[in-house]
Amino acid sequence: MGNKILAIVVSLLIVSVSVNVYFVATQRQGIDLYLKNRIDELERANAYLSEELYRTNLSLQQAKTLLEVYRSEIVELRAQVNRTPAAGEAGSARLEAPAVMRKVVYRGNYPFYTREIIENGTMIQVSVDIKPGYGRVLVVTKPLMGVVFQDAANTAVVAAENYTGIDLSGSDVIFSVQAPLKIPEVDGPSAGALMTTLIIAALQNISLPDDITMTGTIDASGHVGEIGGVIEKAEAAKDAEKKIFILPRANSRMIKYEEEEERIGLITIIRTRPVIIDARDYIEKNIGIHVEYVDTIEDIMNIIRTHA
Repeated sequence: MGNKILAIVVSLLIVSVSVNVYFVATQRQGIDLYLKNRIDELERANAYLSEELYRTNLSLQQAKTLLEVYRSEIVELRAQVNRTPAAGEAGSARLEAPAVMRKVVYRGNYPFYTREIIENGTMIQVSVDIKPGYGRVLVVTKPLMGVVFQDAANTAVVAAENYTGIDLSGSDVIFSVQAPLKIPEVDGPSAGALMTTLIIAALQNISLPDDITMTGTIDASGHVGEIGGVIEKAEAAKDAEKKIFILPRANSRMIKYEEEEERIGLITIIRTRPVIIDARDYIEKNIGIHVEYVDTIEDIMNIIRTHA
């Protein structure tokens, strides 16, 4: 009797295990089928999105190409519409500008030598030609041109546009700078005011006197700023037989060092003390050229009209 019951229990266990294995296997197949279907669905979606991305990139590239074409057409049309009066016979002007030439001199023998920087003034020829074009600012220099000088030329164009109200986007402004060959490079912002004056003179057909020269930086609003090498530039202007030297008012104060002697018994002590003097008074007395202070490009044009 006991053996029969045991056999029945074992049979039931075998049936139960078989049923569970069957259901587990069936459920696993269902999960695998679901995952496979989901992966296939995501791959199809990914392929679709990749195709859409390709089409979008292609459309963007085509739009970019069209944009460049339209921009070129706008430039061409603007160049035709914005022809300035200076594009004709009155599109050029020139002046001599003072500059400082720096030279390094070494004295003695290596390794016992001294290094000295000598600064001398010189004059450079600056001219401008304004022609129909595409709003470019071109600078041709001999010798080489520095980056700061190019920036000053660009600012000079903006300042001249603001002063005259003339749009130069349909013109090319071409600066030519001729410097002595002993100058290795033409650079610095101190010709900004002069370049602005040249553009205005070319646009408004103003004759610039040959006996006037100037120095000073310029900003877009037309303000004339401080420069260096005032004395060297004044001496160069005088040597070039200029009569009027236009100088930024910011350079009106100079520091001169005067010597003082003090005797203490048999010993003489020499001291130097700084003295602030007026640049115009010093230049006119010691160099012999008339100085005019300016704050703006308007001040420069008033002086030129007065002395024309």
